[in-house]
Amino acid sequence: MKVMTLTGYKSHELQIFKNDDPPALIIKAAIRKKIVELLEEGNDLEWILISGQLGVELWGAEVVYELQEYYPQLKVAVITPFLGQEEKWSEANKEYYEFILSQADFIDSVSRKKYESPAQFKQKNLFFINKANCLLVVYDDERPGNTKFILEIAKTKAEKQHFPIYTIDFYELQVLMEEISYNQNSDW
Repeated sequence: MKVMTLTGYKSHELQIFKNDDPPALIIKAAIRKKIVELLEEGNDLEWILISGQLGVELWGAEVVYELQEYYPQLKVAVITPFLGQEEKWSEANKEYYEFILSQADFIDSVSRKKYESPAQFKQKNLFFINKANCLLVVYDDERPGNTKFILEIAKTKAEKQHFPIYTIDFYELQVLMEEISYNQNSDW
């Protein structure tokens, strides 16, 4: 398992508007925990693929950059669905995006054109599932978002061949939040 696609909710879908808000920190902790578990199980994970969307993907890239100190073989590829996806973002989001891109090991776009149609997102989803050996997704069936489209493609691939799908759902995030809260309070 060398290549993992990492995706999930966009920050606005979760109503998280700051990258250091407590819910974002919990999501980062959950991503860190899952990636470390996979590495400690002996998986030869090398590449994390993201499309660079605000939210789970950029937070996940931050986590991988932190993990590179302990797992130097990990690399991040940011492959956008089309050119200029960040053009309409706020200045703060553009700066954050540029910060993530500045540390990426590989940057490209699936479509070498600017946005033309929703078909570019479907093309991106197919590309990401076809290039990966597994999927790590922050997603909960009770709160569908745009992530459901890539998840459907991944499930179809998983039915035909070995393609693990690792899901971090809201229950898992709640349990992690309680663990962190308990550990912080028990240090008193």
